Amino acid sequence: MRPERESGADAYDGAGEQGTPYGGQPYGEPGAYGVGWYDDAASDSSGGASGNTAYLPPVDEETVALRIPEPPERAEREESASALAAPGGRAARRKAARKRHGRRGGSHKAVEGLGAGAGPEGASGASEGASRAPLSRVEARRRARERKASPAVVASRAIGEVFITCGVLMLLFVTYQLWWTNVRAQAQAGQEASDLQKDWESGEREPGAFEPGQGFALLHIPKLDVVVPIAEGISSKKVLDRGMVGHYAEGALKTAMPDAKTGNFGLAGHRNTHGEPFRYINRLEPGDPIVVETRDEYFVYKMASILPVTPPSNVSVLEPVPKGSGFTGPGRYITLTTCTPEFTSKYRLIVWGKMVEERPRSKGKPDALVS
Repeated sequence: MRPERESGADAYDGAGEQGTPYGGQPYGEPGAYGVGWYDDAASDSSGGASGNTAYLPPVDEETVALRIPEPPERAEREESASALAAPGGRAARRKAARKRHGRRGGSHKAVEGLGAGAGPEGASGASEGASRAPLSRVEARRRARERKASPAVVASRAIGEVFITCGVLMLLFVTYQLWWTNVRAQAQAGQEASDLQKDWESGEREPGAFEPGQGFALLHIPKLDVVVPIAEGISSKKVLDRGMVGHYAEGALKTAMPDAKTGNFGLAGHRNTHGEPFRYINRLEPGDPIVVETRDEYFVYKMASILPVTPPSNVSVLEPVPKGSGFTGPGRYITLTTCTPEFTSKYRLIVWGKMVEERPRSKGKPDALVS
C-alpha cells in the first residue's frame, strides 16, 4: 500500500524543501502508479531491523505481458490528469496544454493529422489532400489561360499541318509520275503491240494512211531491249502517254514513212515516265541497229550520229536531209527525238540513223533481231 504523506515539520525541512521521511528516502512521484515503500528490517536476512525504508520501483507494465492498447478516450483522460498534476499551478498547466495542442488549442485530430503527415506516407497524403483542395475562381481562370494555346502556337500548328499535307501530296504525285505512269503505259503499249501483231496475222489491218493514234508498226532497239508500238501522230494523250512512240505526220512537222524511196522517218517518245521508251537512246553508238517492223517488211537502220542538246524549236532535225546529222544528200533516214536532261523538257536529244536493209517478212527476221 502507498504510505500516507507526512505533514507538518516532518514533511518539510527548515529550507522549505520537501522532506524525506523514513530515513531520508523520497516519496514516489505524485500520480505514479506502482510506487511504494518497504521496511529494510523486513527484508534483512539477519532478521534485524535497520529502521530504514527503501524505495519500491514502479511496475513496468510493458514487460509483464501482452496488453491491449488503451482507447483514445482513456489516453486523453490520462493526459489531462497528468496536466492537472503538473506543478506550477493553473498558469503552468495552461502553458503545457498550449505546447501540446498548439497555440489555439487545436483538436487531437488535427495534431494526429500533422503527426501522420510527418512521415513519407503522411507527406504524400498531405500533398494529395492539398492537390484535391478546391481552387479559387481567379486561380482556376489563370490555370485555364495557361492551358489554352496562344495564337502563335495555333498558327504554327496550322502551318505545320499544311506543310505535312503538301509533303504527302507531293510524295504521292512523284510516286504516280515515276512509277504508276510507267506501269500503266507499259501495259497499254504491250496490249497495243499484241493487237497489232494479231491484226497482221489475220490480214485485218491493211497498209496505207492511218488515223491519229492508230498503231501501224513496231520499233526494235536490240541494244536497249526496246520493243514498242509506233502510232500515227505525236499526241500526248492518244500516243505518247500510252507508252507508244509517235510518228511526225502532221502539218509542218510531217515526215516520210519507212517505205518511202527517200525521206526522213521522224519519231518522238518519252524519256521519263509513261513507259519511257527513249530513256537510254543516248547510249546508242554508231553502227547499233534500229529496226522498224511493219506488216510486210523489216526496215533496218544503223545509228549514225547524235545531237546531245538542241532547243525544242529546232525543227530542222526533221528535214529530209536533217541538219547537224552529217548526211550530205537525200537518203532513207530515221530520226529519234526525246527530252533532255532527264525529268525535264527544257531541251531535246536527237539520234539519227541510216537505212541499210529492207527485208520482206516472208524471208524471216533480219540478223539484227535474230542475234
